[in-house]
Amino acid sequence: MHINTVWAAYFSATDSTKKVVTQIAQRLAVQAGVPLATFDFTKPQVRKEPKSFAEGDLVVFGTPVYAGRVPNLLIKYVASVRGNGALAVPVVCYGNRNYDDALMELCLTLENNGFATLGAGAFSCQHAFSQTQGAGRPDVSDLTIASGFADRVWHKGEASGPISATVRGNNPVGPYYTPRDRHGNPINILKVKPLTTEACTHCGVCAEECPLGSIDPEEHIKLVGPCMKCNRCVRVCPEGAKYFDDPNYLYHKTELEEQFSWPRKEPELFL
Repeated sequence: MHINTVWAAYFSATDSTKKVVTQIAQRLAVQAGVPLATFDFTKPQVRKEPKSFAEGDLVVFGTPVYAGRVPNLLIKYVASVRGNGALAVPVVCYGNRNYDDALMELCLTLENNGFATLGAGAFSCQHAFSQTQGAGRPDVSDLTIASGFADRVWHKGEASGPISATVRGNNPVGPYYTPRDRHGNPINILKVKPLTTEACTHCGVCAEECPLGSIDPEEHIKLVGPCMKCNRCVRVCPEGAKYFDDPNYLYHKTELEEQFSWPRKEPELFL
């Protein structure tokens, strides 16, 4: 297996996907004896132009899972990335509920774009909504498993080449997960947006870091585009001024914490 460059490619609003993808890619680069390159497409300006890889590239390609799928505000860009014969290791990171069809969706999208997959993995990480659900994950155990997975991927490539892994999920992929209230009625949080307290000093960090570029750079309490509820602005605000108070959002967050924090879900790996 001839590799020129190993790539860590990821969208990672809260750094969980970044950590998992980078761990796998670093180990693969060591195995291949080649440089490690990074393609971080979290910020919107990076996604203005499609990315093209080439034969000889090995790309560990990661996204978070939102409602059991690749985020709907991200999938169009993922579908624009070109493989041109590159090898890929699709990775999804989810908040300990379930990754549903997200890994299948990512694998199918990359394969349709000219990538050949060597393996794929789903890792439970800290949920974007929560400070407690999956807190601290990926942890040492997760990252150790990620390194071992990289070794197995490399050995597979050396032995048999890019034979696509059979991953868990539906093909064609199913609908997004729908949160429900205590009466079983669907909860819609698509239009929910963060609010800002008077503690805001207008430093501009939230606008600079928003993965969708949806926070007005001049008036930071104003949103000028959609919100994917990634909580990036909440986590990076130095004053703790960003928050969500929508009742449905808070109910769903509590439901996730109460029902899906335990048992701990271990990485699921496919070769």
